[in-house]
Amino acid sequence: MTAETSQTLDRGLRVLKLLADTDHGLTVTELSLRLGVNRTVVYRLLATLEQHALIRRDLGGRARVGLGVLGLGRQVHPLVREAAMPALRSLAEDIGATAHLTLVDGADALAVAVVEPTWTDYHVAYRAGFRHPLDRGAAGKAILAARQHPMTDPGYILTHGELEAGACGAAAPLLGVTGVEGSVGVVMLADVVPERVGERVVEAAREVAEALR
Repeated sequence: MTAETSQTLDRGLRVLKLLADTDHGLTVTELSLRLGVNRTVVYRLLATLEQHALIRRDLGGRARVGLGVLGLGRQVHPLVREAAMPALRSLAEDIGATAHLTLVDGADALAVAVVEPTWTDYHVAYRAGFRHPLDRGAAGKAILAARQHPMTDPGYILTHGELEAGACGAAAPLLGVTGVEGSVGVVMLADVVPERVGERVVEAAREVAEALR
C-alpha cells in the first residue's frame, strides 16, 4: 500500500477476487484468515459490497460473487474489442481472410470483434455475436488448449469444416492477460491452411494480448 491508495478499497477488491476464485463461496472466518483482518472488518466489507449487489450471501452465510458483477462485465467487451481492432485489421488484410477476436461466455465461444479483408473477391461471412461451443472450431479449441496447458504456449489450432462446411479455421489463445480468456483467429475457404497463417495468427494474438495488458 502507498499513500495514494485506499486500504479499504484494496480489501474490498481482494474480497471479490477471493470469491471469484472459488465455486462454493467463503465464510466470514475464511475471508478473515485469508485477508489477515478481523471479522468485524470483513462484515463491513461484505455489507458494502452486498449493497451494490457485487456479492451475495446464501442461507448458510457463505459469501459468493453477486449478479452485480455482470453489469460491470458487459462493459469489458467494448474495451477489449477496441484494443484488438488494429491487430485484427492487420491480420485480415495480411492473410486475406476474416479475422476475429473470441472470448469465453459461459460454456460458449463468443465472437466479440470481426474484421473482413477489403481486397479479396470473396471471404467467409462471420459476424460479431456469433457463438458456438468451446469444443468446436479453432477459436474455442485454442482457448481450451490454453486452459489445459496454462504454463506453456500451445501455439495455434487448426480446424476444418467444424462450424461451416468448406471453411478452415486457425486460432491462437490470448496469453498472460489477467481476467480475459479468449483467442484470435481467422476463418477462410480453403482445403488446407498454409503454415504461414498459423504463425501470423499467433503473432496477432500476442499483439492483442500486449494491447490488453
